[in-house]
Amino acid sequence: MATKADTLLTRTKSGEKREGAGTTGSESRLIIKALKIIAGTLILGVVAIVGYLLIAPPDLLKVGTNYSAKIVCSNVFIAGRDPEDVLTVDVLAPGHPLLKQISIDVDAEAQTVNARIFRFFAPATSQYREGLGCTNVHDATLSDAALTAIEPLPTGIWPVGNEVQLSQDPEIARILADSTLLGEGYRAVVVVRDGRIVGETYAEGFDENTPLLGWSMTKTVTAGLIGTLIKSGQMSLEDTLTDSYPDWAQDGRKNITLKDMLAMSSGLQWNEEYGDVSDVTKMLYLNDDMAGFVSGRPAESEIGADFNYSSGTTAALSRVWQDKLTDGSLTYPQEALFEPLGMTSVVLETDAADTFVGSSYMYATARDWARFGQLLLQKGEWNDQQILPEGFTDWMFEPVAASDGMYAKGHLWLDSPGGLPPYEDAVWLQGHDGQFIGVFPSQDMVVVRLGLTPSRHGYSSLPLAEALISVLQD
Repeated sequence: MATKADTLLTRTKSGEKREGAGTTGSESRLIIKALKIIAGTLILGVVAIVGYLLIAPPDLLKVGTNYSAKIVCSNVFIAGRDPEDVLTVDVLAPGHPLLKQISIDVDAEAQTVNARIFRFFAPATSQYREGLGCTNVHDATLSDAALTAIEPLPTGIWPVGNEVQLSQDPEIARILADSTLLGEGYRAVVVVRDGRIVGETYAEGFDENTPLLGWSMTKTVTAGLIGTLIKSGQMSLEDTLTDSYPDWAQDGRKNITLKDMLAMSSGLQWNEEYGDVSDVTKMLYLNDDMAGFVSGRPAESEIGADFNYSSGTTAALSRVWQDKLTDGSLTYPQEALFEPLGMTSVVLETDAADTFVGSSYMYATARDWARFGQLLLQKGEWNDQQILPEGFTDWMFEPVAASDGMYAKGHLWLDSPGGLPPYEDAVWLQGHDGQFIGVFPSQDMVVVRLGLTPSRHGYSSLPLAEALISVLQD
């Protein structure tokens, strides 16, 4: 029979065994200390990352927020659209996952849009000014410049007025009801034949009064503005650009001419890739002075040797033609081009240096875009007035040697969007996300298609143009 001492001894040994099977008190304290150090390190890391994102966010985030602020601002204050609709449809269109994390704040009274990512980081601001649209503001202070709207058109049939009398051709109606031909995300189609609108259609939420962004179709408008200055004797195709960019006089860039720039064969280095941080996205979304940014691009190849499609080239040209104006007035595009053509809806936006963003940022109704296409079709003449120099559009339509027949000298495409050209004399204005204007001189025809159709959809506007031409041929 066990004694009381034996029982106590057994309990003691059992207790020692249990303590030995676990950890000692000192070991427990070491583990807790290590966990505290790890937790502290993680907290410091999170704080450092948050601080970095607040103080110096990476360019990719800043591109995303500035793009978002700009797109929402222009569509709200120029096109009158709902900001949440623009955010969920237009901003997310490129498909980059970071854009899903964008939040916006629209101040209707101040006419600003602020954007952030993850609700706190990479803040961006776009400011609306009457007649000049929206401008992203970084370190600059915007001038108080504004433009008065062009007077409304008189009553009359397009293009003199803005009334349209459609013939209701059933074949045209059938084509303009074909979703495959119109393409996913289409917003407007206008068909002009023999100087009259013979067909048009609009997606839900858009109509003949909605100004729509042309993206790179704006480049051809810039070429047209330069044409008006050539006609007045203020510019020449042989002009060099050193007056606007004096640093170029120190190297081979001093020999780059206006015609080299219009032909996209200046030899300047440029990366036009979208969807990431590149030359074009830095220019559009991270710089107050876009032309100043472009002026720093070095020469990469011999002048005229290579074709390099570049929004920077056209942005630089915008500063060049503006510098030719003795009064520096921002009203020139209205006076020289838009008002004579009756393009009353146009808003050509500027950067913070008050340089027109002639590469990318023109809003106009589909009917007004059609007016510009019709001007090219009519060789620069409008209402018996020669808006562009005689022979200038012929020069604009000539192929650029370095482009292998793809591009023409006046910021125009010879390759049709998505296929071979159906007619030898056709030229095309083309813009990001499915914008195009086809000009067909032999058919006396202009076709405008505007929308939001990213390239991943594989849409080609060529079948639409071909179908319309086939039913409208004499």
